[in-house]
Amino acid sequence: MKLALKIDVNTWRGTLQGVPRLVEALQRHQAEASFFLSLGADRSGRAPKQLPHPAGSSRLAHYGIKTLLYGTLLPAPDISRSCSEILRNLRDAGFEVGVQCWDRMRWQNEAERAEHTDSLWAEREMQLACARFEEIFETPAKAHAAAGWQSNAQALRLTQHMGFDYACDTRGSHPYMPIYRGEVIHCPQLPTTLPPLDELIGFDGLTADNVHEHLLELSRDPPPSGHVFTLRAELEGMKLLPILEKLLSGWCAQGYTLTTTRAIFASLDSATLPRHEIVRGQLAGQDKTLMLQGEAFLDAWHSAAA
Repeated sequence: MKLALKIDVNTWRGTLQGVPRLVEALQRHQAEASFFLSLGADRSGRAPKQLPHPAGSSRLAHYGIKTLLYGTLLPAPDISRSCSEILRNLRDAGFEVGVQCWDRMRWQNEAERAEHTDSLWAEREMQLACARFEEIFETPAKAHAAAGWQSNAQALRLTQHMGFDYACDTRGSHPYMPIYRGEVIHCPQLPTTLPPLDELIGFDGLTADNVHEHLLELSRDPPPSGHVFTLRAELEGMKLLPILEKLLSGWCAQGYTLTTTRAIFASLDSATLPRHEIVRGQLAGQDKTLMLQGEAFLDAWHSAAA
C-alpha cells in the first residue's frame, strides 16, 4: 500500500524553518515525500486570508507577524534565492522537488479570473517558476502542483506542453487523465485523496488531539493506486508537527509505504488511465471553489443512452 506525502511549501518562513523540520521528521520515520515549491517572492501580506490554517486558531500563531506583512509593510523576500541551499539540500537528501507556483498569493487570487481575461497569464506565471526551478536545480521541473488547487484552462494545457510527467492540481479519489471543457489534457492528474489537517481541525468535534485518529480511519481502506495526502511546511512543519508524527507512525502501523507522488505515477500505465472531467466545486473547510475530479468522461451520456 502506498501513501504519497505531497508537501506544499508556500512561504519564506515555511521554507527556512518548516522544510528542515519536516526533513528531520520524515527521516526519523524513513518516509519519502514530494515537495512542491513556491519559488518567487513571498507576498503573503497582500492576501493573508488565503493562508490555510485550522479553524479556531489564528494565522498569526502559525505564520508569524512578519509573514502577514510581507509585500505590504515589509519587503517581500525572494524565497528560492534566499533559501537556495536549503532547497538543494532537500533534493540531495533524496526527496522529490517540483513546481507549485511563482507567486502563491497571485496564483490563488487570479488563476480563475485570468482564464477569461488574459490568455497568457498562466504561461507567464508558470514560465517564471520553471525558469527559477531550473536555475536552482540545474534541471527542468517534471512535476506540478497548482497552489491551493486553483487552475484554469491555460494552466492545465501547459502541464502537457511544458513537459511535466504528471500534475497534482486537483482533489479527487484516484489518478486519471483529465478532460477540461471537452479538451483532453495529456498529463496525468494525481489528486489529493485525503483531506488536509486544516480542513478537519475545528469541525465535527475534531481537535489537535484526535484528528489523527480520524485521518487514520479514513485511510484504513486505500484505493488500488494508493492515497495522496497534502500537508504544508508552514503548518505540519511547524505547530502541527506533533500531529504529523502521530500520522506517520499510524500509517506505518497500517502497513503503508510512505512515498512520493512520483512513486505512484511510476506505478501507473498512463495509456489505460480513466478519463475524468475536471470541475469546480467547494469542499467542507474551504471558503472558495477548487479544481475537483469530476465524473468519468461521457458517463452521464452513456447512462442516458442505456
